[in-house]
Amino acid sequence: MLFTILFGLFSVVVFSFRALLMKMKYRSIGGEKAKINEQKIPLVIFAEDKRYWNVFKPILDELEARSQKTVYLTCSEDDPFFDKDYRFITGEFIGNGNKAFSRLNLLNASVVLSTTPSLDVFQWKRSANVDCYIYIFHAPNDATLYRMFGLDHYDAFILSGEYQEKQIRQLEEMRGISPRDIEICGLPYMDNMLKRLNDAEELSAHERTVILAPTWGFNGIFSRYGDKVIDNLISTGYKVIIRPHPQSFSSEKEMIEKLMAKYNDPDVVEWNRDNDNFEVLRRTDILISDYSGVLFDYSLVFNKPVIYTKAGIDYSPLDAAWIDEESWTLKILPSLGLELNEENIGDIKTLIDRCIEDPSFAEGRQRARSETWFHMGEGAKRSVDFILRKYDELVARRTEEEKRAEAESKDKKKFALKKGGF
Repeated sequence: MLFTILFGLFSVVVFSFRALLMKMKYRSIGGEKAKINEQKIPLVIFAEDKRYWNVFKPILDELEARSQKTVYLTCSEDDPFFDKDYRFITGEFIGNGNKAFSRLNLLNASVVLSTTPSLDVFQWKRSANVDCYIYIFHAPNDATLYRMFGLDHYDAFILSGEYQEKQIRQLEEMRGISPRDIEICGLPYMDNMLKRLNDAEELSAHERTVILAPTWGFNGIFSRYGDKVIDNLISTGYKVIIRPHPQSFSSEKEMIEKLMAKYNDPDVVEWNRDNDNFEVLRRTDILISDYSGVLFDYSLVFNKPVIYTKAGIDYSPLDAAWIDEESWTLKILPSLGLELNEENIGDIKTLIDRCIEDPSFAEGRQRARSETWFHMGEGAKRSVDFILRKYDELVARRTEEEKRAEAESKDKKKFALKKGGF
């Protein structure tokens, strides 16, 4: 924590100095506020990683369809964006870490859309020349399950359900933050997945298939249960597919390599590392995961049951610690499937069979959709409507301010002329 604080203070000094140099540069060449406004990028979309491409693609497609000039900034050199052939949208790889923050902290744009929390908390600072920062959720989860103050410095939000709005308003009131603009638009990326699923060919009959998709870190399934969970899955006689989180291959490389070496018979265990998880999710019957957004993708889009883990979550550093109410995620999970824990991991076959065959979980999935997936099929259109409405408001406000400044300037000149006796 001390290192983070010191590093954050150092970053503030560095970026503030750079911003001061930039302001001096503008002044030296006569570039006052009007010139800055002239050079503004209308809309910037920032993606901190290529794994959020699914969140932004439907929005970019909608912006392209409306001929809206947009700049896409990404921290992934191999972002799928660069395979697209947009006419009105340009993209740029801005590097990682401080190099990326240097670019972001000096942006000159009307609107910035992102799914990255902690704006103006750590290294990513609000640029003085950005008029509006809009946050969009990358999963149907709680607004409080981010690091503390993670959403405090955004100006507007695109949400998927009313419970998120309630949570944001609660935090605003507790922290004395003026109410920000909120629009409930749904989930554009889920709309795309559902359309893709409806357009796909029907699957042929297959043996019962289980996919294990753990996240990484000390709360992940592998960290908690190790190879015990794989052994128990193999003992069910069902087909087993394991899809580790991409971060595991770097942060938990030794553990993953050890497991892959131990379970190396493809007839027993299939290891999946596809960039796109659509097909592997489509051809399975049940998902086992931990505290991950893929649980909702799988249950709400593919309409299949899940088995989840939830123990070991520390709420103290999260915004959830401020609200004396159980999170929506924890309340809804039992409606979608069963919890995996130390007591029942040895009987995992019973858990799998019950989740697949119990009709109450299908009812639970429908309930979850009604609470977190508003305006199904309209997410991209509604999101872009909101973004462009914000942009138009900002342009109108700037135009009014410039007219007012011009009128004041003329009045000052007239006053100076009269005072000089002319």
